[in-house]
Amino acid sequence: MLAGMMGTAQATPDVIFINAQVFTADADQPSAEAFSIQDGRILAVGAQDDVLTQKGPQTQVVDLQGKRVLPGLIDAHTHAVIGGLAALSPNLQDEELDIAEVQLRVQAWGEAAGGDVALPLVIFGVNPGTWRNPQALSTVFDTGTWTHKPLLLMGSDLHTAWANRAMRNKAGINAAYVRSLTPATHHTVGADANGEPDGILVDAGVDKVTLQLPRPDNAVLLEAARYAVRANNRYGITAWMDPAANAGPGEALFSRMPGSTGVGILPAYRELARVGEMTAHVAALLVASPQSDAADLERLDTVRKQFQDTLNLTLPGIKIFTDGVLEYPAQSAALLGEYGNSGKHGNMLLTRPHLQALVDAADARGWLVHIHALGDRAVRESLDAFEFARKQRNSGLPHSITHLQLVDAKDYPRFASLGVLAVMQLHWAEIDNYLLDLVKPYLSHTQFQDQYPARSLQENGVLIAGASDWPISTANPWEAMHNAMTRQGPDGGLNPAERMDRTSMLLAYTRHAAQAIGLADSIGTLTPGKQADFIIVDRDVLEVDVTSLGQTQVLETYFAGQRVYQATDF
Repeated sequence: MLAGMMGTAQATPDVIFINAQVFTADADQPSAEAFSIQDGRILAVGAQDDVLTQKGPQTQVVDLQGKRVLPGLIDAHTHAVIGGLAALSPNLQDEELDIAEVQLRVQAWGEAAGGDVALPLVIFGVNPGTWRNPQALSTVFDTGTWTHKPLLLMGSDLHTAWANRAMRNKAGINAAYVRSLTPATHHTVGADANGEPDGILVDAGVDKVTLQLPRPDNAVLLEAARYAVRANNRYGITAWMDPAANAGPGEALFSRMPGSTGVGILPAYRELARVGEMTAHVAALLVASPQSDAADLERLDTVRKQFQDTLNLTLPGIKIFTDGVLEYPAQSAALLGEYGNSGKHGNMLLTRPHLQALVDAADARGWLVHIHALGDRAVRESLDAFEFARKQRNSGLPHSITHLQLVDAKDYPRFASLGVLAVMQLHWAEIDNYLLDLVKPYLSHTQFQDQYPARSLQENGVLIAGASDWPISTANPWEAMHNAMTRQGPDGGLNPAERMDRTSMLLAYTRHAAQAIGLADSIGTLTPGKQADFIIVDRDVLEVDVTSLGQTQVLETYFAGQRVYQATDF
């Protein structure tokens, strides 16, 4: 009898939420009227009268007055702390500006910074179209006060940048360095007809410069992490994958050397947890060098072990870069076809055997593998690598490929057959200046229209997980859902046949994203036993038109049953 009484006491909820429209994202019970919470976990979900039978003398009952409730949203690919750093730094917000306006703003930031002339000035969020005329940038930023002041204009895509001569000199980028580049790396540093670097940097070229930047101190990193958590909680995001957690200012990202044990922004998450402000789950991945092998994974494991006991932080595996980006002038994404202006195919960062061996080694360790692939050749070779690992063992790990700007139709069904998730940034599925000016002139009409083939992948049984890649684009998932459903941008539409439906996008940011970050057992649905992460929104997102959906505001965000954001907080 005592055991029975104790069991009853344990089943008494702390809070019951009633009179709600609950979207659970649980296939077995998609909707409900009420739910209860005990010790930060979902106790029951269902009909209001049934849930209220659990009410005890100390149970609080909250009437939601018909408001829509969803699981906490999950971003399956975001550089959150870097996003915080970028937001707190000089930032051009990806605006299309002429050189004169760029000069005015950068000059003002330079004067405000003052201090040591040798200290580099970094400007975030620069529209990559700015490097179309590197000589014009040089005329402005390689003269006068900039002769000795290092300047880095960081592209909003985080894959390209422009560095003035003082910054290039600091990094050792000169004509001799350009001559030393191999055919496989020659594209990483732009040069004029005489072989002199023109300031344009791509991927590993960006690393060459960022390695010269001072690492932010712990206080700055903590403030960036705080900003990131607040911003995400405000959008209703309670979990995310940080796919490059061992990289940051002062460390390489695209060209990490084997054996590197850099900790990147991981200390920021640990400190945030220590001060009790880690109100999100973070699945932090470590970037594996393109030269990594099984032995290097052992060295990466030493980094994982330093942070594995951090509250609300998991370190489930690695990220691999297989190519770059499609936009001109970088054109470093690996294509099955070719770029119309150059006849080139882009660049794979790993050979096929090397990629297969690296994926296989991680899979054998039980590590999740998340691959950056924008070009269709990079996607195909990534799938080949996963197929190789699946033939060695049935690990069941939720591996994924992210970005997927171009995917050959022959490869659509391979995702599902291999159990590989598609992590897509569908905010990008719109016609804007990037696609019109920096991509369209260099692809065939068919290639251009077939970008971000979300619906085609889904129709082939592929699970789509939602992601932002913040700060490359906004962290706002509601805007991304809108773009995925309309595929309309400021300059027109992009293949309406690839539009996603509403429920699929809500699942992409809940249940499917939880799978992609390796936390499906504990979050992603409002299911008894899972952590009570949920949001209350200001409109019925299952019923409103798609324009209204994109304007959704979160009224309250709960993490482990505790309210961590309320609209009046901002």
